Amino acid sequence: MSYVTDYPAADADRAAAHFLQRLSVETDCDDVHSAITDDERDFVLLHVVGSPEAFARRHVPGAIHLRHRDIDAQRMAQWPADTLFVVYCAGPHCNGADRAALKLAQLGRPVKIMLGGLTGWADEGFAFNAA
Repeated sequence: MSYVTDYPAADADRAAAHFLQRLSVETDCDDVHSAITDDERDFVLLHVVGSPEAFARRHVPGAIHLRHRDIDAQRMAQWPADTLFVVYCAGPHCNGADRAALKLAQLGRPVKIMLGGLTGWADEGFAFNAA
């Protein structure tokens, strides 16, 4: 037996429920890029870390800079309650997107994390914007 099979695979129903749960709170750089490129953006993209200067140097096209520490009910009131937010941070080494997603969820807002953040965006070869 290998380490792969030390623990048996979940049955199909459990696996499907697990992956559906993950996809309900996560998206990836390619899906965000496709939505932007195909003009099918049905979410607000938030860049949730760094200084305004860092955001000005490099961010995902169409993103709004709103640091996770600045997310509160008053700031979020500018969007309808059913607005989906997609949040990203610097990359896998950063928990800013998790912090932002938690705050948004606690405010009752729909939210997904863009896996990989800026690092993932760069790894995919997608262009950045500068303000």
